[in-house]
Amino acid sequence: MLDDDGGLGLLPLRTNLGSLLALSADELTERLADIPRAPAAALQLVAPVDDDTEVWAAGVTYEVSRQARMHESADSAMYDKVYDAARPELFFKSIGWRVAGLDDPIGVREDSVWDVPEPELGVVCNAAAAIVGYTVCNDVSSRSIEGENPLYLPQAKMFRGGCAVGPWIRLATAVEDPYQLGIRVRIERDSQVLWRGETSTARLHRKLDELTEYLFRGDVYPRGVVLATGTSAVPTDEVTLIEGDRVVIDIDGIGTLANPVLRGAAAFGS
Repeated sequence: MLDDDGGLGLLPLRTNLGSLLALSADELTERLADIPRAPAAALQLVAPVDDDTEVWAAGVTYEVSRQARMHESADSAMYDKVYDAARPELFFKSIGWRVAGLDDPIGVREDSVWDVPEPELGVVCNAAAAIVGYTVCNDVSSRSIEGENPLYLPQAKMFRGGCAVGPWIRLATAVEDPYQLGIRVRIERDSQVLWRGETSTARLHRKLDELTEYLFRGDVYPRGVVLATGTSAVPTDEVTLIEGDRVVIDIDGIGTLANPVLRGAAAFGS
C-alpha cells in the first residue's frame, strides 16, 4: 500500500490484503503505522489483490459513458434510465486470481470486433464498507458484444485478461479529495500514441459512498472488495484494441497502470 510520502509499506510475511481489509479503518491505520517502507521503483509489483478478492464495477456513472452506451446499443433507452435512476448499475467484474497487475497482459475476446480500455478510479473497501484506499482499474470491455444486446453484459465484461488493477493501493488518508482526480489514458501502437483521453472524477454523476453502500446492501465482503467506479474517457468509434497494443492509465496521486494487449484466451496459455 502506498502511504502519504509515496513509499510502499512492506507488510510482514504471510500478511495479505484480505486480513488487512477485515480490520476497521482505525485498526488498519494503526497496523500500517510502523511497518518499514521502500521506494516503489525498487520492487517488482503484482496486482494488489488476493486470489479471492472480488472486483466489482459500476456502469454509466458519467455523462460521457451514458452517451457512449446509448450510441452503441440497439436498446439505448435503458442506459438513459439507469443514469438517473436511484439504483446504480453494479456488476461483478473479476476474482482476484484473474486480475492483471502492472505490466501484465490484458486481453480482448476473439469473438469481438470492438474492444476498448475503460480507465476507472477503484475504491478499496474494508469489511465494514468503509473506503480505505484507492487504486487504478482498467475495466476492459467489448463494446460490440454489449451493444448487440445489454443482456450480454457478462460476456462483454468478464473474460480472460478483462481486468487490470494497480500498480498499488493508495491509502484513503493520503488522498485529499477523491472528486478532484485527473484521469488520463492512452493506447500505444507501434511505439506511437493511437488514441488518448482525459477526464476527472469531478464529473462523476454519483458519489463514491453511494456506490459502495449499494454494493454492500445485498452481500458481505469479509475480506474487503474493490469497486471500479466507471469511466468518462471513451475512445472514438474507429478505435479498437488489437494484440500488441499497450494501454497506459494514470490517475493523479494514485498511480500509473500499464498493460500490453493479447487477443483471445489461448494467447495467455494454460
